[in-house]
Amino acid sequence: MNILRASGVTAASAMLFVGALGAPAQAQVEQRGLVNVNVGDVEILNNAHIGVAAQVAAQICGLKVGPVAVLGVAVDRSGDTRTVCTTDQGPITISN
Repeated sequence: MNILRASGVTAASAMLFVGALGAPAQAQVEQRGLVNVNVGDVEILNNAHIGVAAQVAAQICGLKVGPVAVLGVAVDRSGDTRTVCTTDQGPITISN
């Protein structure tokens, strides 16, 4: 019986080792729901959640957050850059 236990422990250890080898590939999964906010050529938020990015952009532009959040979702899905508004410092954009 001790031989069976030792074999089981060895097999379990081998499975854990093989599973650990697959972990780095899973860590490289593209994250969704993160966007950037720029003022002109200056990035003020990088990889921010859409809700946070929408609040910041809406505050700068003097807009309601809801429509800006919808714009952020569209940017996240399409990968396009969208202009929220234009200020004296340049366009306020959301990009992916």
